[in-house]
Amino acid sequence: MNFHLRNILVAFTLVSPGTQVMAAEQPHNIVLFVADGLRAMVVNQKTAPTMAMIGKTGVWFKNSHSLFPTFTMPNSSALATGHYFGDTGVFGNTLYSGFPVPGAAGSITPFLENDQVLGDIDEHYSKNFVSEESLIASAHKAGFSTAAIGKLGPVGIQAGADRSGEQIIVVDDLTGREGGIPLNKALASEFQQAGLPAEAPTRQANGKSGDMMIPGTVIANIAQQQYFVDVTTKVVLPRFKAAGKPFVLVFWSRDPDGTQHNQGDSLGKLAPGINGPTSMAAIKNADANLAEIMHTLKSLGLDKSTNVFITADHGFSTISKQSKSSPAAKYSYPDTPSGQLPAGFVAIDLAEALDLPLFDPDARNQVVDYRAGKHPNKANGLIGRDASFPDLVVAANGGSDLVYLPKANAIELAPKVVRALLAQDYVSGLFVDDALGSIPGTLPLSAINLKGSALTPVPAIVINFKSQATGCKIATVCTAEVADTLLQQGQGMHGSFSRADTYNFMAATGPDFKKAYLDQSPVSNADVGKTLAEIMKLDIPAKGKLTGRVLSEAMPGGRMTKSVSRTNRSAPGLNGLRTVLKYQTVGQTSYFDVAGFSGKSVGLDIK
Repeated sequence: MNFHLRNILVAFTLVSPGTQVMAAEQPHNIVLFVADGLRAMVVNQKTAPTMAMIGKTGVWFKNSHSLFPTFTMPNSSALATGHYFGDTGVFGNTLYSGFPVPGAAGSITPFLENDQVLGDIDEHYSKNFVSEESLIASAHKAGFSTAAIGKLGPVGIQAGADRSGEQIIVVDDLTGREGGIPLNKALASEFQQAGLPAEAPTRQANGKSGDMMIPGTVIANIAQQQYFVDVTTKVVLPRFKAAGKPFVLVFWSRDPDGTQHNQGDSLGKLAPGINGPTSMAAIKNADANLAEIMHTLKSLGLDKSTNVFITADHGFSTISKQSKSSPAAKYSYPDTPSGQLPAGFVAIDLAEALDLPLFDPDARNQVVDYRAGKHPNKANGLIGRDASFPDLVVAANGGSDLVYLPKANAIELAPKVVRALLAQDYVSGLFVDDALGSIPGTLPLSAINLKGSALTPVPAIVINFKSQATGCKIATVCTAEVADTLLQQGQGMHGSFSRADTYNFMAATGPDFKKAYLDQSPVSNADVGKTLAEIMKLDIPAKGKLTGRVLSEAMPGGRMTKSVSRTNRSAPGLNGLRTVLKYQTVGQTSYFDVAGFSGKSVGLDIK
């Protein structure tokens, strides 16, 4: 039941003499601010004063969690729906789609941060491949004003399956460009009146990642994000104020993530890595964006009726390209320093171990002759005798990779693939589809909520890569991880199951949250969607059962929850390796801290 109908019912309710007829209380507004890639322990009064102040005066969630695999698009689906990835089917930023995706030039391993790609996959999988209804879509149905603004990809996930631009306001990198979600005429006119172009700016120099000889960017993503802030403060929030309805706004800041990925402060070196001046400027940029939004809420008189929830989709690490065991690292490539891992090393190593040809799904399935210095263009690979019907599909993502076994021989092939991976020093933990049975050295996907009601193909094996501390006092602030990426050693990445990547920043303030409260209970991005739905009085139907919880302890009158720390260990595999998972539970809800092999995942051996 939406809030308009509730108000009408209350207005016609008979009351006893001497009392007044009161309309049902209107739900408070929501601003969900996502600082992409913001590490929990890097936020303080100097680095991010606005966020630090909100944590101090509102609720600071000190035991926070990104969901694994710790990537943007999967965690965006959790924030949007309150479900874990086993239900949403968004297992990575890149996944195996099961069909050639037109918006990805026919690749079956599409990169999801693209409006056209999201639309294509939606069309293929029942008009909504995420399956669960998003918070914004549900709010729109209930009569709220709604908008999703910022980074291309996660903004599209937040908006849900409708990409017409007529119902939910969507502004991202492709606004006004080919393939973007259109602005309706009324909104385009308001942009013009506010002096804003209808075409979003590019990242410009911030988008330059450099190469093995040329450092990447040395500036934050200031120009593009200022455009998104101007759209929010000069058009969208005044529009919401004028409408007089409760609203939900998602602002997805590309910084610090985009800058940390591309930063040029540390080419080839693990220090300073993502702690150099460029990355720090990106954190400050995101904080300044939030400050401007908070100021506008106050100037419009919306601050006392608006909840502001801040989270990060994941933490962050510095890239390492080191391996002594990888066959791929022993070949020479024109874009990779000698002896380092090339992009696509997992696909190359598995092709070599299984003695099968390797094809590039992002280059029209061309053969990849890695012995002659070639590697897959985007690190993804098809392995088998026939590229159109491969035995293995490798979807490369960064700090973890997904391996799919699409043929009927998956049960026989999986142990061979696992054995090949356990022989590599860059691997730190493997998770295998429950349908393939128990394989020594691995834990099942269900152990980390990756087995549910998903519509998209389920990975057969999820590979976590090795991580290591680089020497500073707080290990999660200075972690390096092996990454399957085109980026260089010393730049930034995430996706692993280290505590550095699962430890994201989270805080909240507003009428539905406590004041000056330090929440020590475990919380995750799946809880955010559930909590905001509760605040907005939305009853969102669920198809899957893998959901977060409402963060009641952070609300006025809420009691502290009881949590239990647990450990799950696999049977020993090759060389005695065991995948170890450390997690916490609150009731039936699980929070995954860290996983991997002992000594190979930051945070795993801390008691």
